[in-house]
Amino acid sequence: MPHLNPAKTAASVGFVFAAWHLMWVSLVALGFAGPILDLILKLHFLQLDYVLEPFAWSTAVTLVGLTFTIGALFGALFAAVWNWLSGAEPRRTARHAAHGGRRHA
Repeated sequence: MPHLNPAKTAASVGFVFAAWHLMWVSLVALGFAGPILDLILKLHFLQLDYVLEPFAWSTAVTLVGLTFTIGALFGALFAAVWNWLSGAEPRRTARHAAHGGRRHA
């Protein structure tokens, strides 16, 4: 199984989490979030009384930044577990191969 680069996996998952929430932030800013939230709740057999707060930049930035961070942590953890369970070794870089493939402590 291929080795996963923990930094790239963390950035990728963080980006996906943040992009999903950026879409939500955009829906709130454009005024389309209410009907979509109503539909999502209905599809989950839920009926709630809620108030959708008005858009605020500080809340939007906090949401997107926090979800990126959480996604990055999940991505790094996923890569670490994947690499551990698969026994995957990192791919040899050109620099590594130039030194005879030996690992230096």
